[in-house]
Amino acid sequence: MMTGIGFSVMLKHLKNNYNRRKNPIMATLLLILLTIATGSLAGSIEEKVSTAQDQKSIAITIYNENLTLIKDIRNVMLDKGANRLAWRDVSAQIRSETAILRNLTAPGKFQLLEQNFDFDFLTPKKLLEKYIGKEIKVIRMNPATGIETSETATVLTTNEGIILQFDNRIETGTPGRLVFPGMPKDLRDKPTLLISLLNSPQGVHDLELSYLTEGLSWRADYVVALNEINHKLDINSFATLTNQSGMTYQNVKLHLVAGDIHRIQPVHHIHQKMMAFSAETADVAQLKQESLFEYHLYTLPNPTTLAENQTKQVALMSATNIPFNKEYVLEGADYYYSSRQDPINQRDKVNVFINFRNTGEGLGIPLPKGVIRVYKKDLQGESQYIGEDHIDHSVSNASIRLRLGNIFDITADKIQTDFQQLAGTMQHGSIFESAYQITLRNSKKEATVVQVREPLPGDWNIISESLPHTKLKAGLVEWKVPVAANNEAKLIYRVRVKY
Repeated sequence: MMTGIGFSVMLKHLKNNYNRRKNPIMATLLLILLTIATGSLAGSIEEKVSTAQDQKSIAITIYNENLTLIKDIRNVMLDKGANRLAWRDVSAQIRSETAILRNLTAPGKFQLLEQNFDFDFLTPKKLLEKYIGKEIKVIRMNPATGIETSETATVLTTNEGIILQFDNRIETGTPGRLVFPGMPKDLRDKPTLLISLLNSPQGVHDLELSYLTEGLSWRADYVVALNEINHKLDINSFATLTNQSGMTYQNVKLHLVAGDIHRIQPVHHIHQKMMAFSAETADVAQLKQESLFEYHLYTLPNPTTLAENQTKQVALMSATNIPFNKEYVLEGADYYYSSRQDPINQRDKVNVFINFRNTGEGLGIPLPKGVIRVYKKDLQGESQYIGEDHIDHSVSNASIRLRLGNIFDITADKIQTDFQQLAGTMQHGSIFESAYQITLRNSKKEATVVQVREPLPGDWNIISESLPHTKLKAGLVEWKVPVAANNEAKLIYRVRVKY
């Protein structure tokens, strides 16, 4: 077998000839030898192991949709010529096809030949499978005397349980303590990226491994507190980080990207188990925000640690005394404008919304999508949860509208008072005219205004109405109905719809 040094000399000679002559035959021969070299070097060159202890720095960029970019820089001792490097302490959910290894010390004198991700991890079952057809030791203890005896056995199979062959018999199950002579080379106790490379010169090099992985994710969580008289709010936001990638990342330079990045979904080959999480809130300054292409980048000002199976929160933004207004909205449907309905809705629910603008001190920055949870103090000064809603990515000065739930003290009864089909059939050229009465009842101690919103289908025309409407968009109208305290009000209208 040719040694690793012999391969290196031959490859160097072929490359020099190819660079001088640009000979296609030389190029083909070089490619063939590179392929052979990766397999031959694996058996002839001692494996170098790099762990997280070699780490010089690590930077992590987490995106919204369970995707993370990791850049891991390590000081690694490399020989001149052929090297076989086991890069341990990588994410168990690494997308190995995205891994890129660069030599920052000598980039022009470094050539990657092959890389493999070993995810055949060490477990008792895997260890037994690797020893099928091989000998192990079986140690038994006499329960009466406490004396241990040892026998040699061959592992025949592990299918549906272990079967062992001794000198004079075959046994099933695990008859005692099993002792293995060593660790199989193709079985790893941790996720490992195995790399074959050519390098020059010999010495300590700064190597940067970058790759995409799943298992690390983040989301924005918002907490809103309303003041006593319901006209201003305080808002705090946290970036909630979750790590179930299979490893811990120490002293990480952390970036978060907000935005919807297009991805080709990978095929999943590794099934992940459900994991238990610990929670931690980081005591850090707010994240710094900047634009990144068409997205937004948030950077943690200080290094942090992302422990395995941990959820951590870091401060994203904070703002106080933000003006807001409250809305009561009754939302209809379009199905009853083309048929007779009796009744439509009795004691219908009225939704309560709050609205504020992303502007003012502490706001006015792009807000990542997330869940906003709203609280308000009761008469005893205790904060009580009153609802939540999801917001999409919101630019500066955007209006943010939150639906908190159904109001208890305002109800609505909706009836259809008339229905006629003026022309056509149900399938073609239909013209329908229908009339409605909506009765709003207000049990609150103060007067209010209810916004009645009706989606109107087809070509529509309001024939008559007790209050003027506003056309919000092509198929949506709104009436603002004032209702006195402890009283009721009626909205009456007639509409013609053409399909």
